[in-house]
Amino acid sequence: MQISPAKENILKKIRQALVNPTPVPFPQSEGNSSVYTSPKQENEIEFAENFGRVQGRFLYCSHMDEMILQLGQLIARQGWTQVFCREAGLLALLEEPLKGLLISEDLPEADVSITGCEALIARTGSILMSSGQESGRLASVYAPVHICIAYTSQLVYDIRDGLEMLTGKYKSKIPSFITLATGPSRTADIEKTLVVGVHGPKEVYVFLIDAQ
Repeated sequence: MQISPAKENILKKIRQALVNPTPVPFPQSEGNSSVYTSPKQENEIEFAENFGRVQGRFLYCSHMDEMILQLGQLIARQGWTQVFCREAGLLALLEEPLKGLLISEDLPEADVSITGCEALIARTGSILMSSGQESGRLASVYAPVHICIAYTSQLVYDIRDGLEMLTGKYKSKIPSFITLATGPSRTADIEKTLVVGVHGPKEVYVFLIDAQ
């Protein structure tokens, strides 16, 4: 079979390239280390600052009783009457602040949804959640307000650390749904104007409890 001069020229260049390969431009980079610099402050402060930048509302609680008190005051101040919460541990823990409120089973009609989380990501100010939680997939999306109750033991610096925590918890039975929520839902698709609360909650609160 006759090979055209143009094709022969291409094959010649390929053979030369194989004989004299181009050196890797960054030989020390093997993809095993983070591309981001290490944190220069504690993860609690890093998370609070980054969460605030995306319009999240952060409350640090030095102990459980402080969280219960602050949550009760927030519910009373906002006038919420219908709360969605499916996590048995949270319902037992929040018995006092939720007293007298309707624990709604109809998520779209609830004033506020209260969930836990898998981890908090300090570098991005994100909440890592999964379908492995009792609250399910939609609890952090449908209600106009989402409240996340978390502990300092769940706070990690980067997304990679959060996924490693998730793998350690579930082993080979990784949840089918894993999501990162970074502040209230927002979009700028319409005339480049930022609109909050289009595809999810308008407000997101994180109550971080010191687990030490």
